[in-house]
Amino acid sequence: MVIGLLTLDLHFPGARSLKDKRQALRSLETRLRNRLNVAVAEVEHQDLWQRARLAVVSVNTDQAHLDATLSHATSEAANARDIMVLDSNTEIL
Repeated sequence: MVIGLLTLDLHFPGARSLKDKRQALRSLETRLRNRLNVAVAEVEHQDLWQRARLAVVSVNTDQAHLDATLSHATSEAANARDIMVLDSNTEIL
């Protein structure tokens, strides 16, 4: 069993309130959960209206498949409307 943790530092340049940020973040979280079957949680910067740190976790028996899943999650975030990926970090446990 292999566990992968992807941490994404996100910026919301168009957000003017926490409501704007939450709307864009909720859309990304839903898309990641539905398309990739991963666990997603906002783990830092909950009170900042233009920043977020998102943790994406997946468990698999094949590390290559796990790497592909987390890479696809990074791509989904990078292609999301109203979201800029500032940094991403992948850890395999």
